[in-house]
Amino acid sequence: MSYHEILNIVITNRSKILKTTIISAVLIFLILFFVYPVTYRSTVTVLPPEQSSRMQGFESLLGGQNLSNLFFESGSSSNSQLYMQILKSRSAALYVVEKNNLQSFYKTSNKYKAAEELDNNLNVDVSKEGIISLSVNVTGSIFPVFTGRLDSVRNLSAELSNSFVKALDLINRNKLTTTAKKTREFIGQQLAQTKTRLDSVENELMFFQEKNKTVSLPEQVNAAIDAAATIRAEIVKTEIEIGTLQNNFREDNKTLLALKDKLNQLKDQYAKMEMGSQDYLVTFKNVPELGKKLANLLREVKIQNEIYSLLQQQYYKELIQENKDLPTVQVLDSAIPPLKASSPRIVFSAVVGGIFVFIFMCLVVIVKEKDTLSYLIKNKENKIV
Repeated sequence: MSYHEILNIVITNRSKILKTTIISAVLIFLILFFVYPVTYRSTVTVLPPEQSSRMQGFESLLGGQNLSNLFFESGSSSNSQLYMQILKSRSAALYVVEKNNLQSFYKTSNKYKAAEELDNNLNVDVSKEGIISLSVNVTGSIFPVFTGRLDSVRNLSAELSNSFVKALDLINRNKLTTTAKKTREFIGQQLAQTKTRLDSVENELMFFQEKNKTVSLPEQVNAAIDAAATIRAEIVKTEIEIGTLQNNFREDNKTLLALKDKLNQLKDQYAKMEMGSQDYLVTFKNVPELGKKLANLLREVKIQNEIYSLLQQQYYKELIQENKDLPTVQVLDSAIPPLKASSPRIVFSAVVGGIFVFIFMCLVVIVKEKDTLSYLIKNKENKIV
């Protein structure tokens, strides 16, 4: 059958084809408009996570060093990916289910099934700038025009998106609180040990001064004591840093290896001050015996005082972090009830459906005409025979 014959068949049957196409398109439109359930989706956007206040506390402990690069080496993008995984977690879904009574909405008595259904309707995306976009598809019942629940579905779509952000903030705050508690307990142990050593060395210094009637040392020895105390305090800072980070990193991590190397260098430097070196004009081994004992006691008191002051400041900072209740998630745009449904796309679907019906009807009439033509030719040949 040639192209002209096909075109002629379509033109000949155009009335039937167009009539069926129009009726089908109108029928699709009416079904989608009056019967098909409507789905709404409202989007909330969240800014990338900033440097944690947890890390800001460590900065003061470690002389202002920025530890955000230690804990979050990949930058804000990886932090946003972490946020996205928290949003997709079962804990976040259960929080939203319980907060919005979604067991009733999804018609199930099991909250875990409701959470699974909610997770299937969750959309989370992270832009290259680290901004998180989240939305939840909320579908109403059939015959949406007659049920009068369109407004409630719109509002629910916005409420669910905002609830996920609240779940993220709650989980994040609990995580920070737990971390702060562990750090406070660790620093508290170090603080108690330091206080015990400080009391002991202060008593020992007092007894030594009373016994030997010694009060002061030459200025050079005092300067050496101050330098040794500073190095010793830096050693303790590094040891605390290593002790805290070992819970988060493997032993072969480059950050831990660098800290351990730094600790070894500090210890070598401290040993030089104790044993004598060309780097120092006055070393503790060159101090007369009585003065050396006094220098060692004064040095230890100064070191323990400095460490105790440092740990006490950090202890109370972690205590505040543990008990404060401030938002940890920054929302760029909150979700609001959408004006338009995300599905169905009524006009588009009706047009596409009409096009398919038109093509189908063309194929039907062409096949039908072809069969009719074949039948007539066959009958004509039989009569001739």
